[in-house]
Parts: sequence; C-alpha cells; structure tokens
Amino acid sequence: MKAVKVILVLFLLSILVIGQSYAGTIKIGAVLAVTGPASFLGAPEAKTLEMLVAEANSKGGIKGNKLELIVKDTGGNPEKAISFAKQLIEEDKVFAIVGPSTSGETMKIKNIAEEAKTILLSCAAAEVIVNPMAKYVFKTPQNDSFAVIKIFEQMKKMGISKVGVVSSNTGFGKAGKEQIEKLAKDHGITILLSEVYDKAASDLTAEVTKLKANNVQAVINWSIEPAQAIVLKNAKQIGLNVPMFQSHGFGNIGYVKAAGPAAEGVIFPAGRLLVAETLADNNPQKGVLLQYKKDYEAKFKEEVSTFGGHGYDAFIILKAAIEKAGADKEKVRDAIEGIKNLVGTAGIFNFSDKDHNGLDINAFEMLTVKDGKFIVLK
Repeated sequence: MKAVKVILVLFLLSILVIGQSYAGTIKIGAVLAVTGPASFLGAPEAKTLEMLVAEANSKGGIKGNKLELIVKDTGGNPEKAISFAKQLIEEDKVFAIVGPSTSGETMKIKNIAEEAKTILLSCAAAEVIVNPMAKYVFKTPQNDSFAVIKIFEQMKKMGISKVGVVSSNTGFGKAGKEQIEKLAKDHGITILLSEVYDKAASDLTAEVTKLKANNVQAVINWSIEPAQAIVLKNAKQIGLNVPMFQSHGFGNIGYVKAAGPAAEGVIFPAGRLLVAETLADNNPQKGVLLQYKKDYEAKFKEEVSTFGGHGYDAFIILKAAIEKAGADKEKVRDAIEGIKNLVGTAGIFNFSDKDHNGLDINAFEMLTVKDGKFIVLK
C-alpha cells in the first residue's frame, strides 16, 4: 500500500512538472562587442538582454516558449561578427539575432541575415543599416541624420556657421561624416576642415591643432569609441575653447568620466533615458525609462546607458511581435512592421513596411554635461 502511495505521489509530481514545462524554446542570438574598444556599447547590451531573458523566463517565457540567449562576443571585430552570425544561423538555428553593437559590424552581416531570412535587430545607429531597407533587418537607435539635424538646429540658435569635423574610421564614423557633409549646406553650415582618426588612437593632438588653426567656431566629433574622450582632452590641452558637439554615440557616462573636466559643456543629441528623472510625469516614456534604469542599476551596480537601452528596445520589439504572431519567423517579421506606439528607451516606435527604424526626430533631446552629469540643454 505504501508503495502504491509513493507511486501515486511521484505520478502527481510528474504531472505538476509537465504542467510547468515550456511549449518549446526560442533561441535568440546576440552578436555584441562585449569586450574590446566598443565594450562601452556591447557590455551593457549583453547585460540588458540577460536580465530581460531571465525575467521573461521567470514569468513563463513568451507565449509559453522558453527563451535561450546565445551571446557571441565580437570584440568589435567585423570579421568575427560575420563568423558568429553564420554560426548562430546555420548551427544554432536561432529565431532572431540582436546586434551587432557597431554599424560597421552590422553592415558586414546585413546581407547574411537577409539571405538566411533571419530577423536582425541591430543595436547600431548608422542610417545605411535600414536605408536601403532590407526585409529582415531592423535597428533600434535613432537615425544619425536626425542627430545631425538636431546639432545643426542648435548651432543656428548659437550663431555658429563655420565648423570643424572629426570622426573615427569606423562604420558609424563614416556614416555620420557623410550625413554631416550632406546636410550642412541646407542648414547654413560651412565645414572648414574634416579629419578622420583611427578608432584606437591614444593621442589626437595633431587633429585638434589643425581645427584650431582653421579658426573653427565649433567642433563636431562623431565616434562611439573611447577616442572621442581623447578628442575632448586634447582640445582642452591646446586651448581650443569652442563649443564641442558629440554624436548620440556619447550617451554613456563612462565617456564623461574618461574625458574628465574636458567633457564639461559638451552638447549632444540623445534619447531620454539619461535624463529620465527630469521628465514630466505625463511623458509616455518616463515610466519605462525609470523602471529599466532601476532594474539595471540594482542588478549590475553601474549606471545605465543609452547603449544598453538599444538592447532593451530590441528585446521588447521582438517580444511584442512574438506575443502577437507566435513562434513563427515570417509572421513575427510581419508583426514587427505592424508595431505602433511601442514605448521604448530610444523613443516611441512606429514601424512600417517602409520604415525599419520606427523613430522620428522627436526621439532626440539635446543634452549637455554639467558638473560631470548629463542634463537637458536649456
């Protein structure tokens, strides 16, 4: 009799376990620069994805499907990005890929994802990622052309018309430089000098000295690497005392800390995550931003960045599409194009079959650095 009771208990336990089991597993690949010169981007993206996947699984996954996150660290190397993307698609059979962290890496794997009909949600900003548009390729950061326009609009307010440009020799740097040169004339901006520097540079005194010699009224520095902080430090060291504008690639307080006092007064466009506490209570993004900031900083004991936010947005976009369409790749791809009014960290996403970024220029705020912190530019 005792044996029968034991068998019955085991049977009931097995039913309970089966009842808690997942319907299936959705593999999400992540191709990110977790280490290396672009780790300011990839490390917070990877941490954010790990946090969100764990949270989703603790609540039963998505539509009853368990999530499995497979992170590949490229170190910011485009060739590694190619290899990892192929591995994730061909060997791991992932449902979708989040990343890469940089524009150069994304452009290397854009066609790979497209040909494999694998959804790619890039965390990089260059507009060429989605223009020309590819059916399976999307991105979460705001367009660099919008960032350039916001900078030029601010320059007009400040009476600035003659500028110098420095940019890194990366996909992001190249794309930004092209947008600056393309849009300058229409906004009454004359580029007196444009210099390209190596992303791994440790001294950029020669470049900023040329800017000073050309009597520029302001400098636009377009980069995502730590070298952008070196530009600021070297400019201060030689007495180049003009307004310094950075791209939206400056949205990590680590760059401010690296530049020290030289970062004071820097002006740049960014999403609202960095100034979430100062937003009006009726701002539709405030709740999402504060919750993400609270969760991330409590878990990882470091300040949140817009870059981790790009990973957050990629995840919630994919999650929303799976919730609507189920675990069917083609239906999920279509569902992403149908997403409207999804509140993310970079802005409010409205995708379509003609727009695979889903954000407009209003996703940006102009920020500045005051006393070592980011604040809204007044």
